[in-house]
Amino acid sequence: MQESFDITTLIFLALAVFVIWRLRSVLGQKTGQEQPPQEPFRRGAPQSDRSGQKSEGNVVRLPGAEQAEQRLASVDRWKGIAQPGSSIADGLDDIVRQEPDFDPRGFLEGSKMAYEMIVSAFATGDRETLRNLLAKDVYEGFEQAISERESRGETAETTFVAVDKAEIVEAEVKNRVAQITVKIVSELITVTRDGEGNVVDGSPDAVVDVTDVWTFARTLGSNDPTWHLVATEAGQ
Repeated sequence: MQESFDITTLIFLALAVFVIWRLRSVLGQKTGQEQPPQEPFRRGAPQSDRSGQKSEGNVVRLPGAEQAEQRLASVDRWKGIAQPGSSIADGLDDIVRQEPDFDPRGFLEGSKMAYEMIVSAFATGDRETLRNLLAKDVYEGFEQAISERESRGETAETTFVAVDKAEIVEAEVKNRVAQITVKIVSELITVTRDGEGNVVDGSPDAVVDVTDVWTFARTLGSNDPTWHLVATEAGQ
């Protein structure tokens, strides 16, 4: 009887030790390094929003902020576009702080395309294209010139030979609106004819050098990627 009791006791003790070991392996042990329960709404506690961006107190790290900081840390960030420390470089820095993906070289290529589209649309009287690319007051000036030309029975022809150069000469941000002024040098063949087909201005055979200074603007952060032409002047 005593032998039976001893064997049974040993079996239960072995089972108890096994169960305790399994519980410890599954639940873990305290090491003294555990963090207290987090209070997600405690003022000043580091939090993460749904996008994974961390905030420290009331300072929120906006998406793209680190990318902007990395770009602005590079001394050669505007190489070939603007001199370090110039007002142009400062303006481009301000744009990048609000739109880290901004690419001035891509912008210049786009400005040359827009220049060709606008000049061609003006020659053909394409008001719809002009309306989409120009600010309201600039469009009104272009539209008035087209209407006057049409009232005289005249037609305009413009042929692009080349856009030789486009460079940023001013850049700034005011109230989230970025303005970039571009100097564009091109070679054009331009001629205006009357209702009889006679040349009244320009020449169908002469290539002329044209320099224009155009200013484009866009609200940063807007879903509309279009830079609208807001001012024009003849360059030298």
